[in-house]
Amino acid sequence: MAELPPPMRWWGRPFGEARVHLEMARLLVSDTWRGHDVPHGDGAPVLLVPGFLAGDVTLTVLHDWLRRIGHRSYRSGIAWNVDCSEAAVRRLDRRLAEVADRAGAPVTIIGHSRGGLLARALASRSPSLVRRVVALGSPLASQLDASVLTLAAVSGARVAQNVVRPHRPLCLTVRCPCPFGADLVAPAAPPVVAIWSGQDGIVRPSACRPEDAEALEVRGSHVGLGVNVEVYRHLAEVLVRP
Repeated sequence: MAELPPPMRWWGRPFGEARVHLEMARLLVSDTWRGHDVPHGDGAPVLLVPGFLAGDVTLTVLHDWLRRIGHRSYRSGIAWNVDCSEAAVRRLDRRLAEVADRAGAPVTIIGHSRGGLLARALASRSPSLVRRVVALGSPLASQLDASVLTLAAVSGARVAQNVVRPHRPLCLTVRCPCPFGADLVAPAAPPVVAIWSGQDGIVRPSACRPEDAEALEVRGSHVGLGVNVEVYRHLAEVLVRP
């Protein structure tokens, strides 16, 4: 999977992201939230990885729901997802090994936004431990194809990384020479499912549909993909596949 350079500047749809509260409300009154209209799991392990500038707490609703419908959901241990991608993947690799050993089975990794990028690289690095990757609004086809405001936040994180790791001046860029970049674009071994929204206001929707992934479209905001009822229905079906 060759990564293309980011296209022209895109301002995104920042005001559309405010719908996340309505998306949460829609989920909480649905039969899906109560587990009535979705298939239940058999205790297979799932590892959740949050998005950029976020932590495990942002996926608490998804974590609790997965446990209620029969999956063993585990948190990543990320409090704030702004670290060097290579350092983050190395820590996640240790966490993945721990979860797989505890469960005695390969793990499905669900990553939101940047979490999906980390999950994709992690699957390339440790394919025997990964059952599948499910990316929620992740720019797998072009990792920095996001809105201007989002890229400004990435630039701020890059400055901080350059202070902490001055020997890695290309950290958080597409030219970073760390193994993360090669792992991200390596041919997929475990299957990848990309759930994306055409109304995404943070990541350009076309970047969330890589050629080597199964793409499933939903309606809703980028931030709200973690509490989107359509996403939950897709996840329930994907997670019980053999």
